[in-house]
Amino acid sequence: MPNNIIECCANSIESAIVGIKAGANRIELCQKLEQGGVTPNYSDIVKLRNITDVKIHILILPIANKFSYTQDEFNQIIKDIIFCKNAKCDGVVIGALKTDGSIDQNLTKAMVKEARPMKVTFHRAFDVSSKFEESLKDIIDCNCDALLTSGQAKNIDQGRKKIAQIIKLGRNRIEIIAGSGVNHANINELYRLGVRSFHLSGKEKNIFGKFETHYQNINKAVKELSRIED
Repeated sequence: MPNNIIECCANSIESAIVGIKAGANRIELCQKLEQGGVTPNYSDIVKLRNITDVKIHILILPIANKFSYTQDEFNQIIKDIIFCKNAKCDGVVIGALKTDGSIDQNLTKAMVKEARPMKVTFHRAFDVSSKFEESLKDIIDCNCDALLTSGQAKNIDQGRKKIAQIIKLGRNRIEIIAGSGVNHANINELYRLGVRSFHLSGKEKNIFGKFETHYQNINKAVKELSRIED
């Protein structure tokens, strides 16, 4: 998959390893995925970096599904970004909203500036933002490299029409990563819409009720994308 991405959203080191073995060419590491996902432990970031050369992006989010921050939360975000940079991660996944649902450009630009030279993905705060065209423009203006989105819907199947709009409006100025409900069965249709980066956890609940990546779910997606490319 030289030009296309299967990004495994991994809830743990174990899930990341499964995703890599299944053929994912990028990992987004987080924890507490069952709650929506938060920043992983520093020790896990270092451990994963030390065991793989696969590109690693880290979710930076202090509280799951909370995208407007107190000063203390923002300070922690900056600290986490710096840690990831020093740990030689390839990218971070960040974002900020104002209380009215618009993109907080000041905070986002500060995050992007601190993150360089790592890649920066704006996370699914976009999917709950207001005025999606304005939000997309703001994210591009903040110099984010990529946007993770379900098309502002519950899942990617419901957000397909808006995904197509987002790709058209982005005009190749930003990588659009489709996420939430991506699997081998819908990759072909998303590819036809113009999506080239696919984000999925391939998750299933283990016996402890924790979401972990399942090899076959990732591998089927990898094989489907390879089939399309051929």
